[in-house]
Amino acid sequence: MSAAPSPGQQLRLMQVVLAPVISEKSTFLADKRNQYVFRVAQDATKDEVKAAVEFMFSRKEKLEVVGVQIVNVHGKGKRFGRLAGRRHHWKKAYVRLKQGQEINFAEQAEAK
Repeated sequence: MSAAPSPGQQLRLMQVVLAPVISEKSTFLADKRNQYVFRVAQDATKDEVKAAVEFMFSRKEKLEVVGVQIVNVHGKGKRFGRLAGRRHHWKKAYVRLKQGQEINFAEQAEAK
């Protein structure tokens, strides 16, 4: 992606990252390895996730993504009596930031 995305590209980038995944494992990764975990769109690519995180979370200084790893999470099978079903499959991304940078989700929520 270019330095300044066009309005059409901005709209796509806003639809790529769906939500942060807040769990014990993701908190550990954020503290120890400077990695953040996000739920992303099913058709998202690594380049799109990188551009979306840099676009959405850069405020005062430019946020720099070093690497992105993507995992397809398969939905669990569930039963309700004789009825068998399955939760939806989804995709998550592990995003590593440059050393010394961080994303503060509490601060981001206050800004909106």
